[in-house]
Amino acid sequence: MLPDLSARTADRLISALQQAGQPGDVLVVSIHWGPNWGYDVPADQVGFAHRLLDGGADVIHGHSSHHPRPVEVYRGKLVLYGCGDCIDDYEGITGYAEYRDDLRLLYFAAVEPGTGRLAGLRMVPMQARKMRLRRAADQDTRWLAGVLSQISRRFGTRVELEPGGQLTVGAG
Repeated sequence: MLPDLSARTADRLISALQQAGQPGDVLVVSIHWGPNWGYDVPADQVGFAHRLLDGGADVIHGHSSHHPRPVEVYRGKLVLYGCGDCIDDYEGITGYAEYRDDLRLLYFAAVEPGTGRLAGLRMVPMQARKMRLRRAADQDTRWLAGVLSQISRRFGTRVELEPGGQLTVGAG
Protein backbone atom coordinates (compact mmCIF):
# COMPACT_ATOMS: atom_id res chain seq x y z
CA MET A 1 0.00 0.00 0.00
CA LEU A 2 1.49 3.31 -1.05
CA PRO A 3 0.59 6.39 1.00
CA ASP A 4 0.84 8.73 -1.99
CA LEU A 5 2.63 9.28 -5.30
CA SER A 6 5.29 11.61 -3.91
CA ALA A 7 8.99 11.60 -4.72
CA ARG A 8 9.69 10.30 -1.20
CA THR A 9 7.37 7.32 -1.72
CA ALA A 10 8.92 6.63 -5.13
CA ASP A 11 12.40 6.73 -3.63
CA ARG A 12 11.42 4.23 -0.91
CA LEU A 13 9.99 1.90 -3.54
CA ILE A 14 13.12 2.28 -5.70
CA SER A 15 15.27 1.35 -2.71
CA ALA A 16 13.19 -1.80 -2.15
CA LEU A 17 13.44 -2.70 -5.85
CA GLN A 18 17.21 -2.27 -5.84
CA GLN A 19 17.54 -4.52 -2.80
CA ALA A 20 15.25 -7.22 -4.21
CA GLY A 21 16.47 -7.24 -7.81
CA GLN A 22 19.09 -9.66 -9.08
CA PRO A 23 21.22 -9.26 -12.22
CA GLY A 24 19.14 -10.06 -15.29
CA ASP A 25 15.79 -9.57 -13.53
CA VAL A 26 13.00 -7.60 -15.17
CA LEU A 27 11.54 -5.42 -12.43
CA VAL A 28 7.81 -4.84 -12.87
CA VAL A 29 5.94 -2.44 -10.61
CA SER A 30 2.21 -3.14 -10.59
CA ILE A 31 0.16 -0.22 -9.28
CA HIS A 32 -3.60 -0.02 -8.63
CA TRP A 33 -4.18 3.65 -9.45
CA GLY A 34 -6.25 6.11 -11.39
CA PRO A 35 -9.96 6.39 -12.02
CA ASN A 36 -12.15 3.54 -13.18
CA TRP A 37 -13.30 5.54 -16.20
CA GLY A 38 -11.58 8.09 -18.43
CA TYR A 39 -8.40 8.45 -20.44
CA ASP A 40 -6.67 11.33 -18.65
CA VAL A 41 -3.46 10.49 -16.81
CA PRO A 42 -2.75 12.99 -14.01
CA ALA A 43 0.70 14.57 -13.81
CA ASP A 44 1.42 12.90 -10.45
CA GLN A 45 1.01 9.44 -12.01
CA VAL A 46 3.25 10.35 -14.95
CA GLY A 47 5.91 11.77 -12.65
CA PHE A 48 5.74 8.77 -10.32
CA ALA A 49 6.06 6.29 -13.19
CA HIS A 50 9.00 8.19 -14.68
CA ARG A 51 10.79 8.40 -11.33
CA LEU A 52 10.39 4.65 -10.79
CA LEU A 53 11.75 3.88 -14.26
CA ASP A 54 14.64 6.31 -13.81
CA GLY A 55 15.38 4.58 -10.49
CA GLY A 56 15.61 1.07 -11.90
CA ALA A 57 12.11 -0.29 -12.52
CA ASP A 58 11.70 -1.81 -15.99
CA VAL A 59 7.92 -1.89 -16.51
CA ILE A 60 5.04 -0.01 -14.91
CA HIS A 61 1.83 -2.06 -14.97
CA GLY A 62 -1.07 0.19 -14.04
CA HIS A 63 -4.46 -1.21 -13.24
CA SER A 64 -7.77 -0.01 -11.81
CA SER A 65 -9.60 1.23 -14.89
CA HIS A 66 -12.30 -0.90 -16.47
CA HIS A 67 -10.98 -0.14 -19.97
CA PRO A 68 -7.52 0.29 -21.52
CA ARG A 69 -5.76 3.60 -20.92
CA PRO A 70 -2.68 5.19 -22.56
CA VAL A 71 0.57 3.39 -23.27
CA GLU A 72 3.94 5.13 -23.04
CA VAL A 73 7.49 4.15 -23.91
CA TYR A 74 9.58 6.33 -21.61
CA ARG A 75 13.33 6.25 -22.23
CA GLY A 76 12.84 2.86 -23.84
CA LYS A 77 10.79 1.40 -20.97
CA LEU A 78 7.11 0.45 -20.91
CA VAL A 79 4.38 2.24 -18.97
CA LEU A 80 0.86 0.81 -19.12
CA TYR A 81 -1.20 3.47 -17.35
CA GLY A 82 -4.24 1.23 -17.18
CA CYS A 83 -4.69 -2.23 -18.63
CA GLY A 84 -8.43 -2.44 -18.16
CA ASP A 85 -10.29 -5.55 -17.13
CA CYS A 86 -9.60 -9.00 -18.48
CA ILE A 87 -12.36 -11.28 -17.16
CA ASP A 88 -14.57 -9.96 -14.39
CA ASP A 89 -18.09 -9.67 -13.09
CA TYR A 90 -18.55 -5.97 -13.94
CA GLU A 91 -20.38 -6.69 -17.18
CA GLY A 92 -23.50 -4.62 -17.53
CA ILE A 93 -22.38 -1.46 -15.69
CA THR A 94 -24.34 1.32 -17.33
CA GLY A 95 -23.43 4.92 -18.07
CA TYR A 96 -20.00 4.36 -19.62
CA ALA A 97 -20.78 2.96 -23.07
CA GLU A 98 -18.38 5.40 -24.78
CA TYR A 99 -15.44 3.53 -23.20
CA ARG A 100 -16.47 0.16 -24.67
CA ASP A 101 -15.54 -1.74 -21.51
CA ASP A 102 -16.58 -4.94 -23.27
CA LEU A 103 -13.36 -4.66 -25.30
CA ARG A 104 -10.28 -6.04 -23.55
CA LEU A 105 -6.62 -6.38 -24.37
CA LEU A 106 -4.22 -9.22 -23.75
CA TYR A 107 -0.73 -7.70 -23.38
CA PHE A 108 2.44 -9.49 -24.53
CA ALA A 109 5.51 -7.41 -23.71
CA ALA A 110 9.05 -8.39 -24.69
CA VAL A 111 11.60 -6.74 -22.38
CA GLU A 112 15.38 -7.06 -22.59
CA PRO A 113 16.72 -8.59 -19.36
CA GLY A 114 19.44 -6.50 -17.80
CA THR A 115 18.46 -3.25 -19.51
CA GLY A 116 14.69 -3.32 -19.11
CA ARG A 117 14.30 -1.83 -22.57
CA LEU A 118 11.10 -2.66 -24.40
CA ALA A 119 11.81 -4.92 -27.36
CA GLY A 120 8.16 -4.86 -28.44
CA LEU A 121 4.59 -4.93 -27.27
CA ARG A 122 1.79 -6.92 -28.87
CA MET A 123 -1.79 -6.50 -27.73
CA VAL A 124 -4.59 -8.84 -28.74
CA PRO A 125 -8.08 -7.28 -28.71
CA MET A 126 -10.74 -9.44 -27.13
CA GLN A 127 -14.42 -8.99 -26.33
CA ALA A 128 -15.97 -10.11 -23.06
CA ARG A 129 -19.48 -11.50 -22.85
CA LYS A 130 -20.93 -13.59 -20.03
CA MET A 131 -17.49 -13.88 -18.39
CA ARG A 132 -15.93 -15.37 -21.53
CA LEU A 133 -13.44 -13.86 -23.93
CA ARG A 134 -13.45 -14.15 -27.69
CA ARG A 135 -11.48 -12.34 -30.36
CA ALA A 136 -12.87 -8.89 -31.02
CA ALA A 137 -14.54 -8.29 -34.37
CA ASP A 138 -12.59 -6.35 -37.00
CA GLN A 139 -14.58 -3.13 -36.55
CA ASP A 140 -14.14 -3.32 -32.75
CA THR A 141 -10.41 -3.92 -33.17
CA ARG A 142 -10.13 -0.88 -35.47
CA TRP A 143 -12.07 1.24 -32.95
CA LEU A 144 -9.83 0.14 -30.08
CA ALA A 145 -6.68 0.74 -32.14
CA GLY A 146 -7.84 4.25 -33.00
CA VAL A 147 -8.70 5.16 -29.43
CA LEU A 148 -5.51 3.70 -27.99
CA SER A 149 -3.42 5.49 -30.62
CA GLN A 150 -5.19 8.80 -29.96
CA ILE A 151 -4.92 8.68 -26.17
CA SER A 152 -1.28 7.49 -26.24
CA ARG A 153 -0.19 10.19 -28.71
CA ARG A 154 0.36 12.68 -25.87
CA PHE A 155 3.15 10.35 -24.70
CA GLY A 156 4.71 10.08 -28.15
CA THR A 157 3.48 6.51 -28.55
CA ARG A 158 2.04 5.13 -31.78
CA VAL A 159 -0.19 2.10 -31.68
CA GLU A 160 -0.32 0.22 -34.97
CA LEU A 161 -2.98 -2.17 -36.19
CA GLU A 162 -1.20 -5.15 -37.77
CA PRO A 163 -2.57 -7.65 -40.27
CA GLY A 164 -4.34 -10.35 -38.32
CA GLY A 165 -5.82 -7.90 -35.83
CA GLN A 166 -3.00 -7.47 -33.33
CA LEU A 167 -1.96 -4.06 -32.06
CA THR A 168 1.71 -3.23 -31.64
CA VAL A 169 3.88 -0.60 -30.03
CA GLY A 170 7.47 -0.38 -31.11
CA ALA A 171 10.44 0.10 -28.85
CA GLY A 172 10.37 3.87 -29.45
